[in-house]
Amino acid sequence: MTHATVSRRGLMLVMSSPSGAGKTTISRALLERDSGISMSVSATTRPPRPGEIDGKDYHFMAVERFHAMVEQREFLEHARVFDNFYGTPRGPVDAILRQGSDVLFDIDWQGTQQLAQNARADLVSVFVLPPSVAELEKRLRGRGQDSAEVVAKRMAKAGDEMSHWPEYDYIIVNEDLERSIASLQAILTAERLKRDRLVGLPDFVTRLRGMG
Repeated sequence: MTHATVSRRGLMLVMSSPSGAGKTTISRALLERDSGISMSVSATTRPPRPGEIDGKDYHFMAVERFHAMVEQREFLEHARVFDNFYGTPRGPVDAILRQGSDVLFDIDWQGTQQLAQNARADLVSVFVLPPSVAELEKRLRGRGQDSAEVVAKRMAKAGDEMSHWPEYDYIIVNEDLERSIASLQAILTAERLKRDRLVGLPDFVTRLRGMG
């Protein structure tokens, strides 16, 4: 007797936060600990930097091709950042989801809104908050990579970014890094088990009932 199999469609896990809240650190830890999820590779019109590999770091392309893909609705989300364009190609992401694997996105609230418009059923969104304003400023200064002026600009921008927290499915207050990573893993585990993501479940249950 053959058995019906239950497979799973993958999901898009979005991480957003104000700069300095710890989103990147949490994301890297998840990627290291979970082989079932990979980082989304964005397309960009900016030239490659030394050491960057096409298809791994970014999909590098001409402005004309980028605009053509926008016209054909081939991006899940896209934006202009200064003089360059960035976007998430739909095709590669959809291929990964069909295989039952997950894709991690590190994008802002505007990109998340576009993803929600274009692929809400596949989207799981998480917003990372700092435990306090003082701690956020401390972390930004502690990185040692920004001038006092840049830190001030990031702090000013943080208030607007954090105002979008109600648009997200989950909130993590990053007070303790390991606890935050565990929270993200718990979110991912639960979302992977959602009934709507299980493919072949009706046939599987029908087969089970027939065995009675």
